[in-house]
Order: sequence, then structure tokens, then C-alpha cells
Amino acid sequence: MAGQLDYHAMCEIFTRFQAAEPEPMGELDHVNAYTLVVAVALSAQATDVGVNRATRDLFKIADTPQKMLDLGEEGLIQHIKTIGLYRNKAKHVMKLSRILVEDYGGCVPNSRAALQSLPGVGRKTANVVLNMWWHYPAQAVDTHIFRVGNRSGICPGRDVVAVERAIEDNVPVGFQRHAHHWLILHGRYTCKARKPACGTCLIRDLCLFEDKTL
Repeated sequence: MAGQLDYHAMCEIFTRFQAAEPEPMGELDHVNAYTLVVAVALSAQATDVGVNRATRDLFKIADTPQKMLDLGEEGLIQHIKTIGLYRNKAKHVMKLSRILVEDYGGCVPNSRAALQSLPGVGRKTANVVLNMWWHYPAQAVDTHIFRVGNRSGICPGRDVVAVERAIEDNVPVGFQRHAHHWLILHGRYTCKARKPACGTCLIRDLCLFEDKTL
């Protein structure tokens, strides 16, 4: 685990990220807050590309909790059976849809606690929804961010909550809204797990990773 980079380095890193990608976007397709919740819940241990392929037709017919309940669990399974753990995920989607209809009038709540009370929705999913739909600077830490944060010194921490707190505490406020998207994209396409592309890295000169590649 690297040490925490100082304020000046953090400012420079996120200035570069912002210049390269001013408005980074999540890669899961959705049409409203509900479909975003469903898409993120389905994405656990699956790729965004695979989830988008599965939900392309699903969201045309089931873009609200009530429509999902009308479709039914078996109908949902037919759309998502190419995704890992699809049976458990289908059960969670149906349960959370029923809770949204019965307890929230069919609307998705916008507090982390309320979101996390839904079946299949953990802290990361809640933070993604808060950030992407309501533009709240919540930091959704996935494996990419955990790796980048600890390699580089941007947000080191021994667990995902510690990394989340390191982002909140150390990333300058003006960059907070998009911070987790920049870090995810950096981990997905540059600071990759097996062979980081250090030679083309925007922040190579600032990164504390000792085992840089050419």
C-alpha cells in the first residue's frame, strides 16, 4: 500500500483527469433511477457490457417497479440468464421492486440508508445511484478504485470503506462529483490489474507505484 499523496499532487492528478475527460459517464445503460438500481445490482461479478446486453430489451418493457412485478421472476430470468448468479439477482430485483411499490410509492429513495435497505443493494450500489442519478458526490469503490487508490497513493486504504473515506478526505471538493468515475476508468483502461499501462499513464510522474512498467 502506498502512502497518501499530498494536496498539491491530488490537485494536479484530478486536473489532468478532468482535462482528459471533463464529463466522465458510467457505462451501465439506464433510463431512470429504477433501471439504474437494477442495472447496478445486476452488475455484481459481471461486466457492464454483459449487463447492457441483457437489459437492452428488458428495460423496454420493465422500466418501473410495477412493470417488473408484472413481468414476473421467470420473465425476468429469460432476459438476464446470460449474467452470472442470475437466479439470485432475479429474486433480489423482484423483492426490491415490491418494496419500492409497497413502501415508496414506486419511487427510488435518495438516501444511502434507504437504498441499502433494498435487497441486493449494498453500499457501492447505493453510492453509484446517488452519484449518477442525483449528482451527489458519493464514492462507489469497486475493485478498480481499490487497486488504483492503493497503487498510486490517491486513496490508500485496507478496505473499501477506508478507500471511500480517503477519497472524501483528500480529493479536492471541486473534483468530488466525478472522482470515482475518473478512478474507475483509469483502473479499467490504464492501471490494469495484471499489466498496467504505465507508459501511457497521465499521472505516471505523480504515482507512487514502485513497479511501473515501460
